[in-house]
Amino acid sequence: MPEPEQPTEPAFADDQTLLPAIAQDAATGRVLMLAYMNREAYQETLRTGRAVYYSRSRQGLWRKGDTSGHHQQVRRLLVDCDRDTILLEVDQLGPGACHNGYESCFYREATAEGLRVVAERTFDPEVTYG
Repeated sequence: MPEPEQPTEPAFADDQTLLPAIAQDAATGRVLMLAYMNREAYQETLRTGRAVYYSRSRQGLWRKGDTSGHHQQVRRLLVDCDRDTILLEVDQLGPGACHNGYESCFYREATAEGLRVVAERTFDPEVTYG
């Protein structure tokens, strides 16, 4: 039986569609962050090998590391079975992915008493971002 024709990209309905994009450390498997990609960010990421997202707050492309120097080099880009979520396996270049100074944006643990920080800062965001 012949293989069915495979889609050529994630399920972007149009150029404004945003899909969740999970950045995962390629070496450790640790989830670093969740962001969003539109078609343009996805295509630039494929073309350059460097993670590019869409910033909802700035309403434009966000080339990870342009401000901080903490780039993400993409080793592999995966798309889930519904083609509506993107997973980037990356090498995090620089001390962290989080703008608050942590290696990962997931540095808080939820407990019955509330959220508590469970990681150490890896850089000072005041120095990095001014």
